[in-house]
Amino acid sequence: MKNFRTFEIAVSFYHLATSLPVKRPLKDQLHRAALSIPLNLAEGRGKPTMADQKRFFHIAMGSVRECQALLMIGNLQATDAWITLDSLAAHLYRLIENTR
Repeated sequence: MKNFRTFEIAVSFYHLATSLPVKRPLKDQLHRAALSIPLNLAEGRGKPTMADQKRFFHIAMGSVRECQALLMIGNLQATDAWITLDSLAAHLYRLIENTR
């Protein structure tokens, strides 16, 4: 997705998240939640109305919060994944705010 910085950060986070040393079942849940973020951003960007877009962006934000919780549970806040996820949350928040 060209010129969609939030999506690019989401993809970067997914790759970082899937390489973290996390035990099951956290690993499976983290992979699913991390994958949900760029997929919902892509689907939302393809919707014709702002209301539809915003709905998918909110779903992506829910997955961001889920990933934050999973990283906290796994004691992985001191990682590049956490830093990238924090940046992603900020970008996504601004995207949602600008989709009004």
